[in-house]
Amino acid sequence: MLLCLNSSQPWNSALPTLILLPKCKTVNDVKQIHARLITTGLIENTSLTTKIILNFISSPQAPAVEFARYVFFTHHAFRILREHEDPFLWNAVIKSYSHGFEPRQALVLFSLMLENGVCVDKFTFSLVLKACSRLSLLKEGMQVHGLLKKMGIGLSLYLQNCVIGWYLRCGFVGYARQLFDRLPKPDSVSYNSMIDGYVKCGMIQSARDLFDCMPVEEKNLISWNSITSGYAQSKDGLDIAWDLFEKMPARDLVSWNTMIDGCVKHGKMEDAYRLFNRMPKRDVISWANMIDGYAKVGNVDVARSLFDRMPERDVVACNAMMAGYVQNGYCLEAIKIFHDMKSRSAMLPDDASLLIVISAIAQLGHTERGVSIHRHLEATGFSLNGKVGVALIDMYSKCGCIGSAISVFEDVEEKRIDHWNAMIGGFAIHGLGELAFDLLMEMEKLCVQPDDITFIGVLNACGHAGLVKEGLMCFELMRRFHKVKPKLQHYGCMVDIFCRAGRIEEARTFIEEMPIEPNDVIWRTFLSACKNEENWDIGEPIASHLIRLDSCNPSSYVLLSNMYAGRGMWKDVSRVRMMLKERNLKKIPGCSSIELDGTVHEFFVQDKSHPRVTEIYSMLNSL
Repeated sequence: MLLCLNSSQPWNSALPTLILLPKCKTVNDVKQIHARLITTGLIENTSLTTKIILNFISSPQAPAVEFARYVFFTHHAFRILREHEDPFLWNAVIKSYSHGFEPRQALVLFSLMLENGVCVDKFTFSLVLKACSRLSLLKEGMQVHGLLKKMGIGLSLYLQNCVIGWYLRCGFVGYARQLFDRLPKPDSVSYNSMIDGYVKCGMIQSARDLFDCMPVEEKNLISWNSITSGYAQSKDGLDIAWDLFEKMPARDLVSWNTMIDGCVKHGKMEDAYRLFNRMPKRDVISWANMIDGYAKVGNVDVARSLFDRMPERDVVACNAMMAGYVQNGYCLEAIKIFHDMKSRSAMLPDDASLLIVISAIAQLGHTERGVSIHRHLEATGFSLNGKVGVALIDMYSKCGCIGSAISVFEDVEEKRIDHWNAMIGGFAIHGLGELAFDLLMEMEKLCVQPDDITFIGVLNACGHAGLVKEGLMCFELMRRFHKVKPKLQHYGCMVDIFCRAGRIEEARTFIEEMPIEPNDVIWRTFLSACKNEENWDIGEPIASHLIRLDSCNPSSYVLLSNMYAGRGMWKDVSRVRMMLKERNLKKIPGCSSIELDGTVHEFFVQDKSHPRVTEIYSMLNSL
């Protein structure tokens, strides 16, 4: 029990309740406090309920915040107001929404203030603009801006800066600059907001012009970090970023981490390492950036060495190491780090951790591990409405458990387009073209707007299932009804549909009528179909053209060689094979994998390295 009676204080005294307030962490604790307030009659004490709201409203515990809101709405929001009453309490509740998980509710409460004649001040407006910024609400933000002007308090520099920040967050850089230019005397917040806005929109030259015009007394560390970050992230700006970094009057951790991140993004790990060693102080972000950088260039051992040297780790660092392992094909090592995180009570995996480990499981095809992660999510009440649900559908599909993928899809309460796309992609992997097409039709019935990825998935599924008519319907539905402009991938899928169905002439006509230039993948798809259908007259000149076009890809050589072999033209086979050797090109062998009792076995073409290879070949021969 949270509540215990203090012998020196009467039961109906407010003091024990005030002492207990900060200790509430669970719904049960809050219920006990509420019960005490009702039984003692203290719930009618305005002074006490005000203190309860102010103590609970900024709590990190969700039940405490909900209770504070309940007390506010039942005992304060609708009482008779005194003239010019301070809106401090209202602002505190609005802030819990604008800075919390439900920013839209801040606008609802603001409207309620105006309806009830509650006095609003500049802090009220700043909180509402914060909510509009977080949600990128243009219409509502403009209404708030108009009300500011109408009430005559919009000239405050503090509020002007809030409006500039809102315009920038909504992507209206021009409007923000107009407002900035009208300021009689912009301060460092005004300049930094505009510079940061320009940087985030990729307008680095505009950001630099403003930075150079900025009065010296207004330039601070934020200004320097912002402009340096802009150049460090831009394609050709790293040298300028270095110059700015060296000229900075002072540096903090953000400055150093910005430059390290820039070097990492440009693949300059030697420069990043030198910076890392020069740092007067490092944080977890510094280490995570270095781990991420080395992993991206394939130096997983160096990344792991840094990971092991870290004085302390957090979820971000673990995620960086896990992602590095997965990117380089070391999926089992990534899963091990995930289980190490789970075993430590102080380091709970976040959404990113789950996405990485599910991706690792999908690549390995470890169904049992995937089921284990799924059970963990169910046990913790984790919502599948976001990216994790999408990853689960994808993982089950790639592991061959299409039934489980369908089950997850059906359990998702609020399906996003990504969930639909993942399920359609799963059907495509399993050659279930009719189910993929039916799912597209269901989206149409439910008014779910498909995107270009949806149509790529359905077209792929139709191709694998030999559904030419459905593929053509899907392509026309995309172009004519949904007005989605086909990309090269969509055209490639259509060529693949015709080719798999053996309709070479239709595929050729389709390629010739494409409004965009076909790439080597489309030509190789067509060439492969020509070989399968023994259409040498069309295939041979295309293969020769591909070799001239893309001399670094061995697939074209192999296809042409096989076509010559199919016609018994062995001199030409030798000539093409010789070209492959002379250009030092090697065809990557095909690989198949199968999971048995939790172990994944891989087999390459003509591979005899497996310890039970004799038994395997014996079984194949008997079949």
